[in-house]
Amino acid sequence: MLGTLMFCSKIIMELLPNIHLLGMFVMVYTLVFRRKALIPIYVFVVITGLYAGFGLWWVPYIYIWTVLWGLTMLLPKNMPPKLAYVIYPIICALHGFAYGTLYAPAQAIMYGFDIEQTVAWIISGIPFDITHGVSNIFTGMLVFPLSNLVKRLAKPIL
Repeated sequence: MLGTLMFCSKIIMELLPNIHLLGMFVMVYTLVFRRKALIPIYVFVVITGLYAGFGLWWVPYIYIWTVLWGLTMLLPKNMPPKLAYVIYPIICALHGFAYGTLYAPAQAIMYGFDIEQTVAWIISGIPFDITHGVSNIFTGMLVFPLSNLVKRLAKPIL
């Protein structure tokens, strides 16, 4: 259900390019479920491929959300709330700002880009990454309160 929630939120938010709740969901699921968060993340990845087709654009989805999961796993488990309210949006935003750069290695390999072409591809995507990163700051502000809510709701099954 959690992976499906991610997918549905992505479809609903497609009216606003590069603005979505996915980074927020990845961080919330990781803070609550830790390693098990990979299950809904990859359910989302597979559903996205089933829905839109497993084209070359989909290949980076295999690793790009895992980067945010890994960064979130490195954060202290019991971060003070005042710090969490600042750090979580920053991490979420950094992932958005770096999205095109994270996507670039797969593009380079699949399309045979040399380093200059890869850098040009990254540079051409900067406006989209800026939109992505700025929107992730705002959605990242939901990570702390939602992770606390999900922890309380999931307590009987954890």
